[in-house]
Amino acid sequence: MIRINLAPERGRRRVPGLKFALPAFNLGWAFGIVYLLALLAIGGYWWGLISSKAALAADIEQAEKDLTVLKAQIGQESRMKDLAIELRQRVEVIDGLTQAQGRPIALADSFSSVLPNDLWITGFEEKSLQLKITGSAFSTTAIADFMANLRASGKFKDVDLVISRRDLARPTPLVTFEVTCRFEG
Repeated sequence: MIRINLAPERGRRRVPGLKFALPAFNLGWAFGIVYLLALLAIGGYWWGLISSKAALAADIEQAEKDLTVLKAQIGQESRMKDLAIELRQRVEVIDGLTQAQGRPIALADSFSSVLPNDLWITGFEEKSLQLKITGSAFSTTAIADFMANLRASGKFKDVDLVISRRDLARPTPLVTFEVTCRFEG
């Protein structure tokens, strides 16, 4: 049996000329587009990671090259510092030698000015700033004058007579002596 409903629809009124309806939409196409967009987003993110990895690897390689160059420069600088230290030490030694050269000259000059005419020096030693002078004279007066001249010069300190002997075996009797002092010129 066939039934036909001729009653009007309830709740809906139709306005003549205005018709509103949802378009027919296929969900398969919607999921396909979303899937394609997700694949493109994941691919773009992966490509960004790969390119940043390559850039970081290039930066690391460049940094390692720079590090080897800097290590070489540091090695040269430390070698230069060692050479500079050695050069300073050499200059100090040369300065010490040139300053020490003046002392023997001043000693000889000061010593020659205090010698009396009748006195001869036969030995002259310097050990740790202590002078040991040996010699001969015709008289003990010449030795006393020599010691007085050493003291009077102001450059010789702690002047002491260690030995004084008269040698009677020679035809002209000579007095041999040994004097110690410090030179502070």
